[in-house]
Amino acid sequence: MNKKNTVTNCELCAYNVYDEEYDCYVCSINLDEDEMLRFLSGSDYQCPYFNLYDEYKMVRKQN
Repeated sequence: MNKKNTVTNCELCAYNVYDEEYDCYVCSINLDEDEMLRFLSGSDYQCPYFNLYDEYKMVRKQN
């Protein structure tokens, strides 16, 4: 079984929230030093906390 590695897109993550103080979107997950270093070092970072934001998830559960 081959697990396909995919790059996570922060713009689609449920933890990507707007910060009014900084006037930009930020990650609400506190990454440790190693994870932050991997995140900042390249564009192929695979976030272990990535959670696809799906606004219709609850509606599908109700049906």
